[in-house]
Amino acid sequence: MNEHLSIWALVLGAGLVVQLVLITLIILSLVSWALIFNKWRLFHAVRAADEAFETLFWSGKPLDDIAKEAKHLHHSAQAAVFEKGLAAYHKIRQERRGSALNIRHAIDHAWTAQMNRFATGLSFLATVGATAPFIGLFGTVWGIIDAFQNIGITQNTSLATVAPGIAEALVATAFGLLAAIPAVVAYNTFAGKMKDLDASLDTFSTEFMGVLTQHAKEK
Repeated sequence: MNEHLSIWALVLGAGLVVQLVLITLIILSLVSWALIFNKWRLFHAVRAADEAFETLFWSGKPLDDIAKEAKHLHHSAQAAVFEKGLAAYHKIRQERRGSALNIRHAIDHAWTAQMNRFATGLSFLATVGATAPFIGLFGTVWGIIDAFQNIGITQNTSLATVAPGIAEALVATAFGLLAAIPAVVAYNTFAGKMKDLDASLDTFSTEFMGVLTQHAKEK
């Protein structure tokens, strides 16, 4: 009985529909974990790069020198916004037309691009977190229906007959929760990091515009 009710035996002995549900949940879980590890590394990298850029930005060096050194900080969201804003500033000065609104537009566009870059994949985690339990529940319901059909065919309601079918069905629910819980936790965690990143870029954009305004007055 114990061997018959092992997880591996239940998966292999499940009906086709339940097996398809389990395979789907396993794929969703694997993709979710791949995204989680990738996002975790990315947010860790951007935090370190932004800290390095902040040190560089407030070092007192000329803006063009900062831009040259910032090119090595590939993961820095602030460096990307700085690069676009400085390019717009130089363009206005060279062409002698435009205004601070053009610079602000360039900064906001780069800001939005960075937020979209880090938001990639979060919708998938949200979708897995919301749908995986229901996918597992579908497998459970289907498995229970199949179990009761077998009872009707065999006319045997003993525990030895019912238990494997019910256990097989409940495995689908367990797989659904195993796929959903990490996805929900990761989504909420990364959503918080996105808010922190947005606030950081907001603060930097305001400070950068102030620096450019002061720089223009000195010129």
